[in-house]
Order: sequence, then structure tokens, then C-alpha cells
Amino acid sequence: MDEAASAPIAISRDHPASRYPLVLKGQPALVTGANSGIGKAVALGLAASGADVVVNYVVDPAAAEEVAHSVETSGGRAIAIRADVSDEEQVRSMFAQAIEHFGTLHILVNNAGLQRDAAFHELTLEQWNKVIGVNLTGQFLCAREAVREFMRRGVVSEVSVAAGKLVFMSSVHQEIPWAGHVNYASSKGGVMQLMRSVAQEVAPLAIRANGVAPGAIRTPINRPAWETAEALGGLMSLVPYKRIGEPHDVAQAVAWLASDAADYVTGATLFVDGGMSLYPGFASGG
Repeated sequence: MDEAASAPIAISRDHPASRYPLVLKGQPALVTGANSGIGKAVALGLAASGADVVVNYVVDPAAAEEVAHSVETSGGRAIAIRADVSDEEQVRSMFAQAIEHFGTLHILVNNAGLQRDAAFHELTLEQWNKVIGVNLTGQFLCAREAVREFMRRGVVSEVSVAAGKLVFMSSVHQEIPWAGHVNYASSKGGVMQLMRSVAQEVAPLAIRANGVAPGAIRTPINRPAWETAEALGGLMSLVPYKRIGEPHDVAQAVAWLASDAADYVTGATLFVDGGMSLYPGFASGG
């Protein structure tokens, strides 16, 4: 058999319908950065699984209220709360409001994140601190408040066998270096070790912590990477599965990790990337 005949065939993959089993009833969830993109999909996915949802945002309150309204229209309860996750007092206030509104929280999805890209020799301390502050410190501050609430309440066995579930939104760039994005890649590497260390510490308290690492996902923040056929073709050279991810691909992974179906999973990172982290450049021998 010649090499051409045995080579894998690149095909355009269909996008499956999203499905959410109703397994999170009675488990209020707080999703940071939930007014757009992946955060919005996660908020709506958790609601479809039965959770009530706190929609955190820092800009565009109208978009956040629209997400909350969508949750309510589908039969759930929701509240939109503005807070900069890198600010300790704002985070404390947000959790206090959320707990007052819903009585408790069972799920935290640390999703808020941003990029401030520059060549390394031009990267400013302000750009570094902004990305680390939101992407890493923000996840620490929110996880700490969530763990405090989970410890206060403990396990409510008729709701969940765990006292609480933490999901840290990372990226394939916790593993893959990214020139020109040193601050972002550093923040995601930190998120991975933050998640694993927290998971190790709180596991005896029946609190689970896991990470989700998206690859190429079709969101407004990375529109230039997929909005033209040429750009999408270049992007697909990095994705063995040959389709771009959709926000609901990530949301379904989060909903599963937050459910009791994943109760024996903690300290793990679930890559939702179509194989991007498999270093596809080596598929033909490098």
C-alpha cells in the first residue's frame, strides 16, 4: 500500500447537538465572566442541567441581564452581579450577594479571563499584572470564597454527595508554550497548579476541584482566527479532529464535572480541544 492510500483523510466534522441531563437541581452555581462566549454557554448549560445561576460580569450589564433572563425563561432562577474578580472586596461582596439570594452555592466555575498580548521584550508590567490579576489571582479569590461556603454548609446528601464543586477554566496553553502571549500562558500554567493544589487540600472535605482546558473555540474574542475560510483553514492545521470547538462543547464538559456522575474525579484537567494538545505538527513524524 502506498503512503497516499494510507494517509488519514481530513474531513469537515459535523457539530453535535448539545444535551444536558437534569442532574444539578437545587445546586446554585456562580459563573464568572458569564455574559459572553464560553462563560455564557456554561451559565446556560448549567441552567439546562437544573442549576440556578449567578451571572458574573464586569462590563456590558445588558448582556449579563440577557443571559440571566434566558435562564429564567427556561424555568431556572438567575441573578446578574457585577464584580471584578481581581478585586478582593468585590469578590467578597459578590459571594455575599449570591449566598443571600440563593441561600448557598454548590458550584463555582472560574471562567473570567482576558488577554493583553505583546512581544516579550515589549510586554509591560501593567500588561503582565492585568492578565495575572484576572486570570490567576481572580480564580484564587473566587475559589477561596467558594470553599469557605462549601465548608460552612457541608454535604447535603439529597442534593449532591459532594459539599461543593470547583471548575477552573484553563487553556491548552497550560501545556503548549505561546510566543507573544507569555503573560496569558503563564497565567494558565498557574491555574493548573492552583487547581491541583486546591484539589489535594480540600478533597478530604468532600470538595472536588477540576480544570477544563479549551482549545480553539468559536467565540467573539478570537474572531480573526475563524471568521474567514483562509483563517479557519490555518487554524484547522492545529486541530487533528478538523472542526472548531463551540462554546457548548466546553459547557457540556463543565456540566458533567459539576455533576455527581464525576464524583470520583478531582484534580484532573479535561482538555476540550479536538486534539490540539497532541502537537499535530508531529503527526507526520515532525
